[in-house]
Amino acid sequence: MGKVADRVAKCLEYVRKRTDFIPRVALILGSGLGDFAEQISISMILDYADIPDFPQSTVAGHKGRFVFGYIKDTPVVIMQGRVHYYEGYSMEDVVLPVRLMHAMGAEILFLTNAAGGIKEGFQCGDLMMITDHISCFVPNPLLGANEDAFGVRFPDMSEIYDKELQDNIRTSSKELGISIREGVYLQLSGPSYETPAEIRMCKALGACAVGMSTAVEAIAANHMQMKVCGISFISNLAAGISEAPLSHEEVKAAADEVAPKFQLLVKSVVANL
Repeated sequence: MGKVADRVAKCLEYVRKRTDFIPRVALILGSGLGDFAEQISISMILDYADIPDFPQSTVAGHKGRFVFGYIKDTPVVIMQGRVHYYEGYSMEDVVLPVRLMHAMGAEILFLTNAAGGIKEGFQCGDLMMITDHISCFVPNPLLGANEDAFGVRFPDMSEIYDKELQDNIRTSSKELGISIREGVYLQLSGPSYETPAEIRMCKALGACAVGMSTAVEAIAANHMQMKVCGISFISNLAAGISEAPLSHEEVKAAADEVAPKFQLLVKSVVANL
């Protein structure tokens, strides 16, 4: 067993001492969206700090705990706060939670984030289904010796975001009357927001939204053959698109406003799986 697989096994051993809950879906909540975890039928809550050798979320608004429960009849594990590369963690730490949730039994990873809108016509408050991503500006989470227990050395990345799950999101949004955009998400390291020149670069590369998470988590999940889907909440227009200065408080305030719509969509998508 490799080093990472051993870490995951030790974390899982602790989790199993606390609960035998087996989730089907793993859901990671982005900035300002953490309260959604309290809207489900909760079975139990487990703080990250209680799990040995598990990274801790340090960002305001990220509570740092796993919430186990049900959305309709679907068993889910929710990350109420994620770990970011910009917090100083290694990429191994950043994707460790995804590996652990897979070890718990999760077959599907549902990613959410707050992102800056780049594509022309995007507005603050929009929801964007991620159809593909660009992750060339942060370390690949699969660097180093391959963990054969997780997946192959050179995993295919031609369809990270599952097409059936995308159709589910489209159907759910239509049924609810919630408008949803589609596009390519680009991950940068953060924690500084991007310069206008960097946003022009992202736009030239084909990105529709930019953020500081998600893509590396999707890579790790795809390596383990999990099905992946993702939705970005456009919390602000990126630098150079809008003349207003960017702040984390703006992101959280915008997320609070759109939270009810987002919660309805996520519940519907998971219920329709």
